[in-house]
Amino acid sequence: MLHLLLISTGAVIGIVIAAVFVALVIGIAIWYISCRNGFVALRNRAEEAWATIDVQLKKRYDLIPNLVATVKGYAKHESETLENVIRARNLAMTASGEAKLAAENALSGTLKSLFALSESYPDLKANANFTDLQRQLKEVENELASARRYYNGVVKEFNTKMEMFPSNIVAKHMRLEKHKYFELDSAEERRNVKVEF
Repeated sequence: MLHLLLISTGAVIGIVIAAVFVALVIGIAIWYISCRNGFVALRNRAEEAWATIDVQLKKRYDLIPNLVATVKGYAKHESETLENVIRARNLAMTASGEAKLAAENALSGTLKSLFALSESYPDLKANANFTDLQRQLKEVENELASARRYYNGVVKEFNTKMEMFPSNIVAKHMRLEKHKYFELDSAEERRNVKVEF
């Protein structure tokens, strides 16, 4: 009888150990799937945020030729500045990845020089078309700044999760790489700009 009791106790212990092992495996599988799905969701949010930035950039690209044409009528001898703006716009439109970030920063710099021209031409500052284009560009720039903030927030969340233990194990298994922030490249671009026309 004691022998049977020991065998049944051993069987119960074996069943309990097996159940704990199965529960542990299921728990790890659920955690892995949840973590992987979290990375997929964050990656998709980052792509969606980048697409939103692209939409705002397209609006800006569409405004620039009209702005340049308006300025050209008043500042004929400023052709170098106008050509730089168009060149920077075209480069930004065709760039991708990290080159796009640099091209966008260069375009922002050339737009500043374009707006600085209006200070030298009072008639240009008073032109209704120029004022309307300036207002539209300001709205686009505000929307773009908001889209960049959202993108950078998603990138921060993604990169943090990717580096933290234990989710970094899943990130390595998925071969994920850190996303780059959308940020300014130079100290000059970080200075406050006078936007008075």
